Amino acid sequence: MTQNPGTDLRTDWFADLRINTPAVERRAATLPTRRSLKQDHQAAWLLNAVRCIDLTTLAGDDTPDRVARLCAKARQPIASELLDAMGVAGLTTGAVCVYPTMVGPAKRALGNSGIPVASVATGFPAGLMPLDLRLAEIRYALDQGADEIDIVITRAHVLQGNWAALYDELRAMREACGAARMKAILATGDLKSLENVARASHVAMQAGADWIKTSTGKEGVNATLPVSLVMCRTIRDYGMRTGHKVGFKPAGGLRTAKDAISWQVLMAEELGREWLTPDLFRIGASSLLGDIERQISHHVTGRYAAAHRLALA
Repeated sequence: MTQNPGTDLRTDWFADLRINTPAVERRAATLPTRRSLKQDHQAAWLLNAVRCIDLTTLAGDDTPDRVARLCAKARQPIASELLDAMGVAGLTTGAVCVYPTMVGPAKRALGNSGIPVASVATGFPAGLMPLDLRLAEIRYALDQGADEIDIVITRAHVLQGNWAALYDELRAMREACGAARMKAILATGDLKSLENVARASHVAMQAGADWIKTSTGKEGVNATLPVSLVMCRTIRDYGMRTGHKVGFKPAGGLRTAKDAISWQVLMAEELGREWLTPDLFRIGASSLLGDIERQISHHVTGRYAAAHRLALA
Protein backbone atom coordinates (compact mmCIF):
# COMPACT_ATOMS: atom_id res chain seq x y z
CA MET A 1 0.00 0.00 0.00
CA THR A 2 1.45 3.34 -1.07
CA GLN A 3 0.82 6.42 1.02
CA ASN A 4 -2.17 8.49 -0.07
CA PRO A 5 -0.72 11.82 -1.30
CA GLY A 6 -4.08 13.56 -1.08
CA THR A 7 -5.27 16.38 -3.32
CA ASP A 8 -6.10 20.03 -3.08
CA LEU A 9 -9.40 20.68 -1.31
CA ARG A 10 -12.17 19.94 -3.82
CA THR A 11 -15.51 20.80 -2.27
CA ASP A 12 -17.18 20.35 -5.67
CA TRP A 13 -16.72 16.59 -5.21
CA PHE A 14 -19.28 16.58 -2.41
CA ALA A 15 -21.05 19.96 -2.19
CA ASP A 16 -24.22 18.71 -3.89
CA LEU A 17 -24.11 15.24 -2.36
CA ARG A 18 -27.44 13.84 -1.15
CA ILE A 19 -27.96 10.45 0.49
CA ASN A 20 -31.15 8.40 0.60
CA THR A 21 -30.90 7.22 4.20
CA PRO A 22 -33.70 4.58 4.02
CA ALA A 23 -32.07 3.08 0.92
CA VAL A 24 -28.70 2.93 2.65
CA GLU A 25 -30.28 1.26 5.67
CA ARG A 26 -32.07 -1.31 3.48
CA ARG A 27 -28.84 -2.13 1.64
CA ALA A 28 -26.89 -2.42 4.89
CA ALA A 29 -29.53 -4.72 6.38
CA THR A 30 -29.01 -7.22 3.56
CA LEU A 31 -25.24 -7.52 4.05
CA PRO A 32 -25.27 -10.08 6.89
CA THR A 33 -27.46 -12.36 4.76
CA ARG A 34 -25.71 -12.03 1.42
CA ARG A 35 -23.27 -14.92 1.95
CA SER A 36 -23.89 -18.20 3.69
CA LEU A 37 -20.51 -19.17 5.09
CA LYS A 38 -20.28 -22.56 6.72
CA GLN A 39 -17.57 -24.72 8.26
CA ASP A 40 -14.17 -24.30 6.54
CA HIS A 41 -15.28 -21.21 4.61
CA GLN A 42 -16.53 -19.51 7.74
CA ALA A 43 -13.33 -20.39 9.61
CA ALA A 44 -11.22 -18.94 6.78
CA TRP A 45 -13.12 -15.64 6.89
CA LEU A 46 -12.72 -15.51 10.67
CA LEU A 47 -8.98 -16.11 10.45
CA ASN A 48 -8.76 -13.33 7.87
CA ALA A 49 -10.59 -11.02 10.27
CA VAL A 50 -7.95 -11.77 12.92
CA ARG A 51 -5.13 -10.58 10.68
CA CYS A 52 -7.06 -7.34 10.10
CA ILE A 53 -7.66 -6.53 13.79
CA ASP A 54 -6.00 -3.53 15.43
CA LEU A 55 -5.94 -5.15 18.88
CA THR A 56 -6.68 -2.21 21.14
CA THR A 57 -6.44 -1.05 24.71
CA LEU A 58 -7.40 2.57 25.38
CA ALA A 59 -8.28 2.56 29.06
CA GLY A 60 -7.37 5.04 31.74
CA ASP A 61 -5.77 2.29 33.81
CA ASP A 62 -3.50 0.92 31.07
CA THR A 63 -0.08 -0.15 32.33
CA PRO A 64 3.04 -1.45 30.58
CA ASP A 65 2.22 -4.94 31.89
CA ARG A 66 -1.29 -4.87 30.46
CA VAL A 67 0.08 -3.67 27.12
CA ALA A 68 2.70 -6.45 27.18
CA ARG A 69 -0.04 -9.04 27.69
CA LEU A 70 -2.05 -7.54 24.84
CA CYS A 71 1.03 -7.69 22.61
CA ALA A 72 1.54 -11.35 23.51
CA LYS A 73 -2.04 -11.98 22.35
CA ALA A 74 -1.35 -10.03 19.13
CA ARG A 75 1.62 -12.30 18.43
CA GLN A 76 -0.40 -15.46 19.15
CA PRO A 77 -4.05 -14.43 18.67
CA ILE A 78 -5.42 -17.96 18.30
CA ALA A 79 -4.30 -20.89 20.46
CA SER A 80 -1.45 -22.72 18.75
CA GLU A 81 -3.13 -26.13 18.97
CA LEU A 82 -6.15 -24.75 17.08
CA LEU A 83 -3.99 -23.26 14.33
CA ASP A 84 -1.95 -26.47 14.09
CA ALA A 85 -5.14 -28.46 13.62
CA MET A 86 -6.09 -26.15 10.74
CA GLY A 87 -2.62 -26.13 9.16
CA VAL A 88 -2.19 -22.39 9.71
CA ALA A 89 1.09 -20.78 10.75
CA GLY A 90 2.35 -17.25 11.33
CA LEU A 91 -1.02 -15.64 12.09
CA THR A 92 -0.86 -12.32 13.97
CA THR A 93 -3.20 -9.37 14.36
CA GLY A 94 -2.83 -6.43 11.99
CA ALA A 95 -1.51 -4.05 14.66
CA VAL A 96 -1.67 -3.11 18.32
CA CYS A 97 -3.32 0.23 19.12
CA VAL A 98 -2.49 2.13 22.33
CA TYR A 99 -2.12 5.60 23.82
CA PRO A 100 1.12 7.52 23.03
CA THR A 101 2.65 6.82 26.45
CA MET A 102 2.16 3.07 25.89
CA VAL A 103 3.89 3.00 22.47
CA GLY A 104 7.32 2.34 24.00
CA PRO A 105 6.15 -0.65 26.07
CA ALA A 106 4.28 -2.01 23.04
CA LYS A 107 7.34 -1.73 20.79
CA ARG A 108 9.47 -3.55 23.36
CA ALA A 109 6.88 -6.29 23.82
CA LEU A 110 6.43 -6.85 20.09
CA GLY A 111 10.16 -6.95 19.40
CA ASN A 112 10.95 -8.14 15.88
CA SER A 113 7.50 -9.62 15.28
CA GLY A 114 6.77 -7.16 12.47
CA ILE A 115 3.44 -6.18 14.03
CA PRO A 116 2.93 -2.40 13.69
CA VAL A 117 2.15 -0.22 16.69
CA ALA A 118 -0.64 2.28 16.12
CA SER A 119 -1.02 5.21 18.50
CA VAL A 120 -4.05 7.40 18.97
CA ALA A 121 -3.13 11.06 19.13
CA THR A 122 -4.40 14.64 18.66
CA GLY A 123 -6.30 14.81 21.94
CA PHE A 124 -8.11 11.48 21.60
CA PRO A 125 -11.05 11.00 21.93
CA ALA A 126 -12.55 14.52 21.80
CA GLY A 127 -9.77 16.30 19.89
CA LEU A 128 -10.54 19.53 21.72
CA MET A 129 -6.97 20.73 22.23
CA PRO A 130 -5.03 23.53 20.53
CA LEU A 131 -3.67 22.37 17.19
CA ASP A 132 -0.03 22.84 18.14
CA LEU A 133 -0.48 20.50 21.10
CA ARG A 134 -2.22 17.93 18.92
CA LEU A 135 0.65 18.03 16.44
CA ALA A 136 3.15 17.75 19.30
CA GLU A 137 1.36 14.61 20.47
CA ILE A 138 1.78 13.07 17.00
CA ARG A 139 5.50 13.85 17.09
CA TYR A 140 5.78 12.37 20.60
CA ALA A 141 4.13 9.11 19.49
CA LEU A 142 6.45 8.92 16.49
CA ASP A 143 9.49 9.53 18.71
CA GLN A 144 8.32 6.60 20.85
CA GLY A 145 8.30 4.40 17.76
CA ALA A 146 4.70 4.46 16.48
CA ASP A 147 4.25 3.09 12.97
CA GLU A 148 0.69 4.37 12.49
CA ILE A 149 -1.19 7.34 13.94
CA ASP A 150 -4.95 7.37 14.56
CA ILE A 151 -5.97 11.05 14.66
CA VAL A 152 -9.32 12.58 15.58
CA ILE A 153 -10.98 15.43 13.75
CA THR A 154 -12.66 18.55 15.11
CA ARG A 155 -16.32 17.61 14.78
CA ALA A 156 -17.40 21.26 14.93
CA HIS A 157 -15.77 21.90 11.54
CA VAL A 158 -18.07 19.26 10.03
CA LEU A 159 -21.19 20.43 11.84
CA GLN A 160 -20.53 24.03 10.71
CA GLY A 161 -19.58 23.02 7.15
CA ASN A 162 -16.16 24.61 7.55
CA TRP A 163 -14.40 22.31 5.11
CA ALA A 164 -11.35 24.51 4.60
CA ALA A 165 -10.62 24.50 8.34
CA LEU A 166 -11.08 20.72 8.49
CA TYR A 167 -8.82 20.22 5.48
CA ASP A 168 -6.07 22.51 6.82
CA GLU A 169 -6.14 20.75 10.20
CA LEU A 170 -5.91 17.31 8.63
CA ARG A 171 -3.21 18.39 6.21
CA ALA A 172 -1.10 19.63 9.12
CA MET A 173 -1.58 16.29 10.87
CA ARG A 174 -0.67 14.42 7.70
CA GLU A 175 2.57 16.40 7.46
CA ALA A 176 3.36 15.76 11.13
CA CYS A 177 2.90 12.00 10.57
CA GLY A 178 5.67 11.97 7.98
CA ALA A 179 6.28 8.41 6.75
CA ALA A 180 3.85 6.92 9.29
CA ARG A 181 0.42 5.85 8.08
CA MET A 182 -2.45 8.08 9.21
CA LYS A 183 -5.95 6.93 10.09
CA ALA A 184 -8.53 9.72 10.32
CA ILE A 185 -11.19 9.05 12.96
CA LEU A 186 -14.40 10.81 11.96
CA ALA A 187 -16.40 10.04 15.13
CA THR A 188 -19.42 9.42 12.93
CA GLY A 189 -21.79 9.12 15.89
CA ASP A 190 -21.27 12.85 16.47
CA LEU A 191 -21.76 13.98 12.87
CA LYS A 192 -25.59 13.92 12.80
CA SER A 193 -26.17 12.86 9.17
CA LEU A 194 -24.89 10.47 6.51
CA GLU A 195 -24.21 13.47 4.25
CA ASN A 196 -21.84 14.84 6.89
CA VAL A 197 -20.16 11.45 7.16
CA ALA A 198 -19.60 11.36 3.40
CA ARG A 199 -18.35 14.94 3.22
CA ALA A 200 -15.95 14.47 6.14
CA SER A 201 -14.70 11.28 4.49
CA HIS A 202 -13.96 13.13 1.26
CA VAL A 203 -12.08 15.91 3.07
CA ALA A 204 -10.03 13.43 5.12
CA MET A 205 -8.94 11.55 2.00
CA GLN A 206 -8.20 14.76 0.10
CA ALA A 207 -5.98 15.79 3.03
CA GLY A 208 -4.02 12.53 2.74
CA ALA A 209 -5.56 10.04 5.20
CA ASP A 210 -4.40 6.48 4.48
CA TRP A 211 -7.45 5.02 6.23
CA ILE A 212 -10.72 6.58 7.27
CA LYS A 213 -12.07 5.25 10.55
CA THR A 214 -15.60 5.37 11.90
CA SER A 215 -15.20 6.04 15.59
CA THR A 216 -13.06 6.42 18.67
CA GLY A 217 -15.11 3.74 20.41
CA LYS A 218 -16.04 6.37 23.02
CA GLU A 219 -19.07 7.91 21.28
CA GLY A 220 -22.63 6.93 22.11
CA VAL A 221 -22.95 5.31 18.67
CA ASN A 222 -19.88 3.80 17.07
CA ALA A 223 -19.44 1.70 13.90
CA THR A 224 -22.68 0.77 12.14
CA LEU A 225 -23.17 -0.91 8.77
CA PRO A 226 -25.07 2.05 7.20
CA VAL A 227 -22.31 4.51 8.14
CA SER A 228 -19.67 2.04 7.00
CA LEU A 229 -21.46 1.57 3.67
CA VAL A 230 -21.43 5.34 3.05
CA MET A 231 -17.73 5.58 3.94
CA CYS A 232 -16.85 2.67 1.65
CA ARG A 233 -18.65 4.32 -1.22
CA THR A 234 -16.74 7.56 -0.69
CA ILE A 235 -13.52 5.50 -0.74
CA ARG A 236 -14.64 4.02 -4.05
CA ASP A 237 -15.45 7.48 -5.42
CA TYR A 238 -12.09 8.87 -4.29
CA GLY A 239 -10.29 5.93 -5.93
CA MET A 240 -12.11 6.47 -9.21
CA ARG A 241 -11.21 10.16 -9.19
CA THR A 242 -7.57 9.84 -8.12
CA GLY A 243 -6.43 6.26 -8.67
CA HIS A 244 -5.42 5.99 -4.98
CA LYS A 245 -6.67 3.25 -2.67
CA VAL A 246 -7.65 4.35 0.84
CA GLY A 247 -8.27 1.89 3.66
CA PHE A 248 -11.24 1.59 5.98
CA LYS A 249 -11.38 0.92 9.73
CA PRO A 250 -14.60 0.34 11.64
CA ALA A 251 -14.09 0.69 15.37
CA GLY A 252 -16.32 0.34 18.40
CA GLY A 253 -19.27 -1.99 18.58
CA LEU A 254 -17.81 -4.95 16.65
CA ARG A 255 -17.91 -7.68 19.28
CA THR A 256 -18.96 -10.95 17.65
CA ALA A 257 -17.64 -13.28 14.97
CA LYS A 258 -20.84 -12.52 13.05
CA ASP A 259 -19.89 -8.82 13.06
CA ALA A 260 -16.44 -9.67 11.70
CA ILE A 261 -17.99 -11.53 8.78
CA SER A 262 -20.63 -8.85 8.10
CA TRP A 263 -18.03 -6.11 7.75
CA GLN A 264 -15.83 -8.28 5.54
CA VAL A 265 -18.83 -8.95 3.29
CA LEU A 266 -19.31 -5.18 3.10
CA MET A 267 -15.70 -4.74 1.96
CA ALA A 268 -15.96 -7.51 -0.63
CA GLU A 269 -19.30 -6.29 -1.99
CA GLU A 270 -18.53 -2.57 -2.13
CA LEU A 271 -14.77 -2.35 -2.70
CA GLY A 272 -13.65 -5.80 -3.81
CA ARG A 273 -11.65 -8.64 -2.29
CA GLU A 274 -8.47 -6.55 -2.50
CA TRP A 275 -9.77 -4.68 0.55
CA LEU A 276 -9.82 -7.87 2.64
CA THR A 277 -6.18 -7.37 3.63
CA PRO A 278 -4.53 -5.54 6.56
CA ASP A 279 -3.17 -2.91 4.16
CA LEU A 280 -6.67 -1.69 3.36
CA PHE A 281 -8.93 -3.00 6.12
CA ARG A 282 -8.56 -2.86 9.88
CA ILE A 283 -11.02 -3.59 12.67
CA GLY A 284 -10.54 -1.60 15.85
CA ALA A 285 -11.46 -4.06 18.58
CA SER A 286 -10.60 -5.65 21.89
CA SER A 287 -13.31 -8.16 22.86
CA LEU A 288 -13.99 -9.27 19.25
CA LEU A 289 -10.94 -11.53 19.16
CA GLY A 290 -12.24 -13.58 22.07
CA ASP A 291 -15.46 -14.48 20.27
CA ILE A 292 -13.61 -15.30 17.04
CA GLU A 293 -11.27 -17.64 18.90
CA ARG A 294 -14.26 -19.26 20.58
CA GLN A 295 -15.84 -19.93 17.17
CA ILE A 296 -12.55 -21.30 15.81
CA SER A 297 -12.33 -23.60 18.84
CA HIS A 298 -15.84 -24.87 18.08
CA HIS A 299 -14.90 -25.43 14.43
CA VAL A 300 -11.85 -27.52 15.37
CA THR A 301 -13.14 -29.43 18.41
CA GLY A 302 -16.91 -29.43 17.96
CA ARG A 303 -17.49 -27.71 21.29
CA TYR A 304 -17.24 -24.20 22.71
CA ALA A 305 -14.36 -23.46 25.06
CA ALA A 306 -14.98 -21.72 28.37
CA ALA A 307 -14.25 -17.98 28.17
CA HIS A 308 -11.47 -18.21 30.77
CA ARG A 309 -9.54 -20.62 28.52
CA LEU A 310 -9.33 -18.00 25.75
CA ALA A 311 -8.46 -14.92 27.75
CA LEU A 312 -7.41 -11.85 25.79
CA ALA A 313 -4.69 -10.64 28.13
